[in-house]
Amino acid sequence: MRVLVAIILAFISTAALADSTGERSSGNRPPSATDVISGLYNFSRFQQDLLESTDLKGNAEVKNLAALRAEEAAKRDKALKQIQQAIGAEPRVDKATSVGASRIEPETSDGPTYVRSFYASQIPEYESAIKLLEGYLKAPDNPALAAFAREQLPLLRSQVGDAERTMADK
Repeated sequence: MRVLVAIILAFISTAALADSTGERSSGNRPPSATDVISGLYNFSRFQQDLLESTDLKGNAEVKNLAALRAEEAAKRDKALKQIQQAIGAEPRVDKATSVGASRIEPETSDGPTYVRSFYASQIPEYESAIKLLEGYLKAPDNPALAAFAREQLPLLRSQVGDAERTMADK
């Protein structure tokens, strides 16, 4: 039942999560470099929050993956910081904790339900980040950020595919 609730929450919160990853556009305007940088910083914050959430729960499988994703987020942020400084962008980083990271309940910390919830919470975040990068690449306004987006898209697509497969297997 908790898995069903987690999945329903994931779909309901997709619109809110899309906004939290910087997917803000007026009409059909493609996202700007600032929108993309802001969205990716927020995505990284989600991954860091997810690691903190797993630290409280003790499941080794999800702890290891969360640590790996948080490390990747730190590397992504470092590269983004260089691009941000080069173009003088002032990203909007949300101060609130991401909804997805708090969706995993402590009482399910050792079972397959917890593992499924862990992966389910990531999917809408990945999809929002991917959609943001795809939108940006339709009309990029910075060559360095466009190259970065093209480099990140296959990685993010692979990771969301892994999360979907693992969730289905559990």
